[in-house]
Amino acid sequence: MMVTNNQDNKKFTIIKKIAKHGSQAIIVIPRVLEQRLKPGTIAEVSINVLEESEDDK
Repeated sequence: MMVTNNQDNKKFTIIKKIAKHGSQAIIVIPRVLEQRLKPGTIAEVSINVLEESEDDK
């Protein structure tokens, strides 16, 4: 996992694996961002696939 942020602390870059919760694929917000991204916070999410899982190749 990698987390970076910009000067105003409102833009973050997170690089991590997609997790699985039952039959759903999910992105878990890292604990280090817990205070900035509380439940109910609205955020724009952009996804760039860096590497596909071995199951999809």
